[in-house]
Amino acid sequence: MNLTRVEATERAKLISVESYEVSLDLTRGADVFGSTTTVKFSARPGSSTFIDAVTSAVHSVTLNGRSLDPAAVADGVRIQLPELADQNELTVVADAPYMNTGEGLHRFVDPVDNEVYLYTQFEVPDSRRMFAVFEQPDLKAAFTFTVTAPSHWDVISNSPTPAPQEATPGDDGGARSVWSFSPTPRLSSYVTALIAGPYQSVRSEVVSSDGRTIPLGVFARKSLMQYLDADNIFELTRQGFAFFEAQFGCPYPFEKYDQLFVPEFNAGAMENAGAVTILEGYVFRSKVTEAQIERRAITVLHELAHMWFGDLVTMRWWNDLWLNESFAEYMSHLAAVEATSFTSAWTTFASVEKSWAYRQDQLPTTHPIFAEINDLQDVEVNFDGITYAKGASVLRQLVAWVGPEQFMAGVREYFAKHSWQNTELSDLLVELEKASGRDLDDWGRQWLETSGVNTLKPELEVDGGGVLTSFAIVQSAVDEWPTIRPHRLAVGFYNLNGSGKLERVHREELDVDGGRTEVPGLVGLARPDLILVNDDDLAYAKVRLDEKSLATATAHLKDFSESLPRTLVWNSAWDAARDGETPARRYVDLVLANVAAESDSSVILVQLRQLATTLNFYVAEKHREATAVAAADRLWDLASGVAGGSDAQLQFVKSFALLARSGSQLDRVAGLLDGSATLEVLAVDQDLRWELVASLVAGGRLGQDGIDAELQRDNTSSGQNAAALAKAAIPTPEAKAAAWDSIVVRGDLSNALQGSAVTGFMRVLDRTLLEPYAEKYFEAVPGIVETRTHALAQQIVVGLYPALLTTQATVDRTDGFLAALPPASAALRRMMLENRDGVARALRARAADVLPGEA
Repeated sequence: MNLTRVEATERAKLISVESYEVSLDLTRGADVFGSTTTVKFSARPGSSTFIDAVTSAVHSVTLNGRSLDPAAVADGVRIQLPELADQNELTVVADAPYMNTGEGLHRFVDPVDNEVYLYTQFEVPDSRRMFAVFEQPDLKAAFTFTVTAPSHWDVISNSPTPAPQEATPGDDGGARSVWSFSPTPRLSSYVTALIAGPYQSVRSEVVSSDGRTIPLGVFARKSLMQYLDADNIFELTRQGFAFFEAQFGCPYPFEKYDQLFVPEFNAGAMENAGAVTILEGYVFRSKVTEAQIERRAITVLHELAHMWFGDLVTMRWWNDLWLNESFAEYMSHLAAVEATSFTSAWTTFASVEKSWAYRQDQLPTTHPIFAEINDLQDVEVNFDGITYAKGASVLRQLVAWVGPEQFMAGVREYFAKHSWQNTELSDLLVELEKASGRDLDDWGRQWLETSGVNTLKPELEVDGGGVLTSFAIVQSAVDEWPTIRPHRLAVGFYNLNGSGKLERVHREELDVDGGRTEVPGLVGLARPDLILVNDDDLAYAKVRLDEKSLATATAHLKDFSESLPRTLVWNSAWDAARDGETPARRYVDLVLANVAAESDSSVILVQLRQLATTLNFYVAEKHREATAVAAADRLWDLASGVAGGSDAQLQFVKSFALLARSGSQLDRVAGLLDGSATLEVLAVDQDLRWELVASLVAGGRLGQDGIDAELQRDNTSSGQNAAALAKAAIPTPEAKAAAWDSIVVRGDLSNALQGSAVTGFMRVLDRTLLEPYAEKYFEAVPGIVETRTHALAQQIVVGLYPALLTTQATVDRTDGFLAALPPASAALRRMMLENRDGVARALRARAADVLPGEA
């Protein structure tokens, strides 16, 4: 199933693809569909190559009118193509399997009405699961799809949906129709798409900058349409169109723009050209946090940005995946701030994206942003915090380095030169150098070709009157990744004003380079209450506060008048606790004392997640249970004290339910579920009910009968996933054994149900329930990786790792496992190294969780 870069490079030298004609028959039952592909391509005469095709059966292979024996040339993954001519025509007739893993052509049956819904997910190497294809991004072609499907379905692809033509009824007598799509522009195969089923839609339009009227569509399953907020999606889309067309100097490149919310999706969304698929969880059927609403908006804008950067202009090979994703991530946040109501998106970026990046960049598996991608397996494990979040952070630093106007001028020239082509990083950097006058060779080497995150801290001296006599920024790096990098950043001075708010009184922007950078512009100023290096979050670096600033931040964290500097201080406190520099319980106290005053929903969400992580892993074992009980009690108090019906109240209740463990806490959870306990204005809707059910199940208050009763109330896809989580969380040896058998032994769950069951299995108050499965885990994972698709294997390898058995024995067993792994198991080795690092870090943090006066 793998493809190496060497193979792809050699194939690209041999052939050039003109077009694909793909005919699909989706009326042949629940297991397979018919796939007939005709490819026209040129080649070096007399050469041989292969085409990718993951099939159940190959019925015929015809190359230039000559029949090839499928048994001789096809192995279910590749089809060998010998003795090519200058101009070639290949036809492959095959059966291909439907998937339930969120890869290839995924098939889902809605439990509400038993209707079938299909969608494709092709990135990285899975268009070959639907049709025969030269599966690499630099072999672009035009694609013409013809689809036979039940007549009551809608069929959507990259080109506008044509009027269906009636066809002969199927063997079951059901009405069938044929949709014959027009050819696409030249695309990479991984951004082609097919979505089919009785999807319902809302329609609108937008006028492009070149005067064309672009049809817009928003789609969802019939049973979800009542919850679809299409007007909000259309508004964001129009705002994104106007912003991106102006910034890129290039009209939207496709004929229409559809956005389709699909079930059991593994990622947030996928940038299929003109037919974006989006996680169905973004159709909100219950009250959600403002953080989730903002996340949906960022996702919508991210995928729209890809229509230019990714689809119109595409990376030559997957080593530039980071640029594809980082650019879309940076532009989506920029668009949110400058073109929509989500004006605090940079605060979210600092809290969510950068935290992810810093965490990933401190793992033993960190890698340069510009990573060496030798094969498809390398790509699959590189959809990580470096590729997305560090890359976007460094792009933001690059914008500060070259200047915003110069950056966009270079981007506009890049699109003008390379539309419908494949490019490499150097093609963009050349245009940015021309536009800015900055030499980016050294910058690129230091930022893109090295790993690790630097730490910045101020060093200062003051005279007797409190005036600064010297100020410098000291930069350090860890021994493993010693690169000292150039940064464009700002230093902010903050004072408490008359109303007790911390407000910025001075800002100094400068270039920082080397181990020590003097800042003469700050000498002579009065020392403020708080000094914040990397104010406005332009640089990618961890920040430490000086002693006075740390004291001010600890006492007045909630008093910042702006959310972004407060978030940078939150991040610094989290880094220190996670790195074992400060006691974990001090971070717990900081969160619980200040989170109720936080104005940004995404920051609340992140702090509560990090609170749970700290309680589970970083608090010293002898203090863990008491600290968790006290934290849950405090969260209930916070939920009771904030405004009824507020975003904060909902988040505090959800976090309380997650942490509840004592008898009185579980009584409160039960009261919320049955209505005997209430909080002002809190709506206990269906999704919140499931969270309360899971809390009671994990606490031993509710069993299978209670789960079944709730599922009868909500027998939907969401309900089935929530029930799978709750079932796996039942705190008995028998329930854990049944869940393990379903996930690991039988392996018969879909991607969504498996993910829910994994989460439920690991949700325990009594960790001894997991002890019988530690050794079983290490015995099972090699076979899991060998036999399951990457998406399903990763869920198990990461999700079932015995991290909650946070002991040196777990680290030692992991070391033994790693020592025995063969060199070919690179993806498994990487996941296991990251698993190990989490436990090793937790042990260091626990050792540092000592408060003054404790032995």
